[in-house]
Amino acid sequence: MLVGLTGGIGSGKTAAADYFAELGIDVVDADLASRAVVEPSKPALAKISEHFGPDILLSDGALDRAKLRSLVFSDSSQRKWLQSLLHPLINDHLQAQIAASTSPYCLLVNPLLLESGQGQWCDEIVVVDVPETMQIERTMARDDNSRSQVESIMAAQMTREARREKASKVITNDLDLGSLYKQVETLHRELLQK
Repeated sequence: MLVGLTGGIGSGKTAAADYFAELGIDVVDADLASRAVVEPSKPALAKISEHFGPDILLSDGALDRAKLRSLVFSDSSQRKWLQSLLHPLINDHLQAQIAASTSPYCLLVNPLLLESGQGQWCDEIVVVDVPETMQIERTMARDDNSRSQVESIMAAQMTREARREKASKVITNDLDLGSLYKQVETLHRELLQK
């Protein structure tokens, strides 16, 4: 069984996914896959450098992810170009990892699970949900981003309401980690029964 885990930026997806992993569940992370397909040895990085220019690379030849993020979240045509290049590569990478999973179910973590179409792969969709003000505060504190940058990332993601409508399960992460972990444990027990 494949369980998709999603939520807006700063919602606590990573904390939830890390706890599922502690419970023995194989976690496949789209963010890690998106990094793997643009490593210096990969052809996608060369295409990105050709498109955006050599300044998109750091001195060690790696992708300057912060610079790329600011470019694509300020220009939707650039974001669409990047997505058309990377999404098929990421999908292939994820499918291979999912196929290799040996735990009772596999957790696919992606902030854009529903937008990317990967939600269609999943038997269950779990949304980690928090109020938007909390998303902004957490992300600004975690990533040292400006409010406007966080808001532009949020604007590119599905709305909170739309995510909740598509969820088969919702984890509300507006309290502390203990509360989040209790909800993950309850859901984990439910998923083991399926």
